[in-house]
Amino acid sequence: MSGAETITSLQNPHVKRLVRLRNRREREAHGVILIEGARELARAVQGSVPPHTLYCCPELYSPEARSLAATLPGDRLELSRAAFEKVSGRENPDGLLGVADLPAPRLPEPGNDAVLVVLHGLEKPGNVGAILRSADAAGAQGVLVLGRGADPYGPNVIRSSQGSVFTMPVAVLDEGTALEWLSTRGFTTVACTPDAPRTYWDAPLTGRVALLLGTEHAGLPESWRHTDHSVSIPMHEGSGADSLNVATAAALVLFECARQRRVQERGART
Repeated sequence: MSGAETITSLQNPHVKRLVRLRNRREREAHGVILIEGARELARAVQGSVPPHTLYCCPELYSPEARSLAATLPGDRLELSRAAFEKVSGRENPDGLLGVADLPAPRLPEPGNDAVLVVLHGLEKPGNVGAILRSADAAGAQGVLVLGRGADPYGPNVIRSSQGSVFTMPVAVLDEGTALEWLSTRGFTTVACTPDAPRTYWDAPLTGRVALLLGTEHAGLPESWRHTDHSVSIPMHEGSGADSLNVATAAALVLFECARQRRVQERGART
């Protein structure tokens, strides 16, 4: 960027375009995504989703951003602090924002013990991002997103996932395609729903398992409740809560899947 002019005007075409790209329809129309933050950009490069254009504000660099900036690919444009804060979606930006091509849907070729998460209609980006992060941490092999819920590559989902959306397979599918794909690959489907009589730790969760999660207010639609198993997370008897946040519920069941696999592996070795 040495010798390049810094963009200072809030009316600059680059600034205006970045503001428009915060809208999902605008991103989809152009086939691009916004990736903000050093950690998220590093994960995107790791997941083969490199930015083709990088917008930088050295004045705002965090130590992590300063270290990463020199290594990132893409054409570079420098913004003033005011211009960067205009295009940023964060309260305390670290001075790095990339534009990358929208990743193609990635369906994993599942292993014998594959765990997938299937999200039906989830609308809150924070929940979707947190589930992606938990799925990554628990060793799941992918996440299928059904319907027109939260954009898995929206800026807030990317942020909430801490970039995990780039390091594991994610695919947005229609319901019919998802059901057929799961069926032909022999997945056991497990509906996570508060009214199920069986607790999640009593259900067999080894082998190829697909965990189905719906919205907090409506849950899974009837067509997705005819599954191999339905499981619930029991609430404390004196609690006023009748259900958990969907991202918390997903994390509990995901790590129970991981626990059962470890038990099975230990048994196989003895």
